[in-house]
Amino acid sequence: MSQFQYKALHKPNQLIYGQGQTAVITGWTVKSTVQKHLHPQEYAVIGQLYSPTRGLNFLIRNLLFNPHVRYLVVLNATKEDKNAGACQCLLDFFRNGFEEGLSDTGRRCWVVRSLYSGYIDIEVDAGVLEQLRQSVECNEAKSIPEAVSLVQSYAERKAVEPWDEPHQFNMLSVEQTVLPGQRYGHRIQGKTIAETWVKIIHLIKTTGTIRPTAYDGQWQELIDLMAIVTSEPENFYFPEPNYLPIDRSFLQEYVSQILDDAPKQQGVKYTYGQRLRSHFGRDQIQLCIDKLVADIDSARVVMSLWDVSHDCTDSPPCLNHIWVRIVNNELSLTATFRSNDMFSAWCANAMGLRALQMHITNEINKIAKYNVKLGPLITISQSAHIYDDCFENAEKVIKTYYPKICQQRDYNDPVGSFVIAVQDDKILVEHMTPGSGEVVICYLGKSAKQLYQQIAADCPGLQVEHAMYLGTELQKAELALSMKQEFIYEQDKPIRIPL
Repeated sequence: MSQFQYKALHKPNQLIYGQGQTAVITGWTVKSTVQKHLHPQEYAVIGQLYSPTRGLNFLIRNLLFNPHVRYLVVLNATKEDKNAGACQCLLDFFRNGFEEGLSDTGRRCWVVRSLYSGYIDIEVDAGVLEQLRQSVECNEAKSIPEAVSLVQSYAERKAVEPWDEPHQFNMLSVEQTVLPGQRYGHRIQGKTIAETWVKIIHLIKTTGTIRPTAYDGQWQELIDLMAIVTSEPENFYFPEPNYLPIDRSFLQEYVSQILDDAPKQQGVKYTYGQRLRSHFGRDQIQLCIDKLVADIDSARVVMSLWDVSHDCTDSPPCLNHIWVRIVNNELSLTATFRSNDMFSAWCANAMGLRALQMHITNEINKIAKYNVKLGPLITISQSAHIYDDCFENAEKVIKTYYPKICQQRDYNDPVGSFVIAVQDDKILVEHMTPGSGEVVICYLGKSAKQLYQQIAADCPGLQVEHAMYLGTELQKAELALSMKQEFIYEQDKPIRIPL
């Protein structure tokens, strides 16, 4: 049997290499699950494909560089594959072809004729793409045994000459500009998941550290990012037009992966629902509900997804820990992720967790006849990152939607409000509680610097924009005091001379 060598231009460390002429795409099924049933002489390469928008372009470029691959087996077997549509989009490329269009970032590209959005760089020659489509025999497999059988049947055939010389095409890259900022410990808050997500993307792209990943690429990362969603509606908010990386149809499938148990399936390591419902032999979601029904003030309601017997060496879940707490009749849920893809995954993660939060709240109210309200959803992402193949998409989201969200900002600061006045040749600042407007403390002085330093020391949680506003107003008040001619200072108004 002839032996061939597969050379990957992109994501080389994510592939399993053989010496045959069949490429095996396993979708969301772990690639080693298929590999263990095959000999290296029976396949050229085995790899996974998660996303049509992020992975298809790299996969096609690799195939063009390895024209000895004459057969393609696409394993389209799991619920995750159906949700993502990556395998279907690849099959549609070979079955239906492609046409010129625009990517989701507005760049000219080749668009696969598919219900799922798949893009190939316009720099790749269309004639070579057609040659690839005509030269590679592509088949879909619905199960691991079917995929193995197809690969083995191709291996029994006589070796075929490569369809052409290797092809390599230029790939555009975008230079990233990063501003100085904190690396550890960040806080973002928004009313909805959509609003919060845009703020997260902006913060990471503005100040995140760019560093290599374990997956043949780079990501931009912040460490320990806490995101607080205060008012996500029960039917979930999707903006119009929908700029989120998910839609309602995907959400329906994803929520079940968190709320519902799932039987163990070959090639699928886990689902969050399986870890919560049955993996440890106890239904942790039900235990959570029962604990709060028995003790509504309990601070011990914890759900764990980390299995120390498996997850220290195997591919571990990104979501590790969930804590539920009822305070002032509001049920909050805090989820900790060891690693979090903030561009592509966080919105689905947050909506799935919100659905879990609603389920727990509704069950408690139904069983115990309480009237517990939904409180905030908090996620703590220990590694909050955006992968480099999403940088362009992230920049588009920031440019298009971040200014609009800033304009809609709610100026209510949880720290309270400040009333500034000039009295008896001094600046008086009254710090008032939010809502009720009760005076907490008064500050008195002639120097803006002295006063803002005192306020900053007493109120370290002051919102940035509020703090900048206070500095401006205090400086105006000091200026009015320092002028030889009498000037009148009124908060939020220009300094004026008395009539």
